[in-house]
Amino acid sequence: MIVALDVAPSRPLGRGDLSLALAGAEAYDLLRTGTLRLRGDRLAPLPGPGPDRLAPLTHPDLEDGLLAEAAAALVREEPYEPLPDWLWRRGRGLSSAYLAALEAEGQVTWERSRWLPFRGGRTVLSDTEARRRAAYRWAADEPVLLALAAAVGIREELTPADPAVTDDTALTVLAAVHDAVMELEAVRQRRALEAAAFANVWRGA
Repeated sequence: MIVALDVAPSRPLGRGDLSLALAGAEAYDLLRTGTLRLRGDRLAPLPGPGPDRLAPLTHPDLEDGLLAEAAAALVREEPYEPLPDWLWRRGRGLSSAYLAALEAEGQVTWERSRWLPFRGGRTVLSDTEARRRAAYRWAADEPVLLALAAAVGIREELTPADPAVTDDTALTVLAAVHDAVMELEAVRQRRALEAAAFANVWRGA
């Protein structure tokens, strides 16, 4: 989330896209911490204390908050939940939840316009250790982080020169995020066409 706020995107960044990517990052974090495993394309929770202290992709300081909430939200009855369904369910409003958590921690503030003080503003990241860690990981070209960023437009599409993701679990999560983002974009385009057709009908009436 900090990377999304700190890096100029390569294209307009939709909250829905970012929410899907955050849900994917949570799933990957929970998989690599041993909180769950993939059974086919389904997320099968494992017994244990929950997320450990591996540096999560979502936010280094929120593993006891939103990441724990994600673990608690897992479907624990067989046949378990398909990964794509998890992305849509968990991702609903997730970017706003992360932004609110960062704001509550003092990680971000709102900068209001002096000319339009009652029309919101823009988020400004505070100079914190979490921000510096996120910047370091971004500069280090972590493969999964780069792939998630490319999927939602924070950066350009990956090239052969970029570090490759070789872990099968990560590849499964990334493919699911990519498909979900493409599905969301198709929905946007369909709604735009329907709105344009409706407007044309009214203009022709």
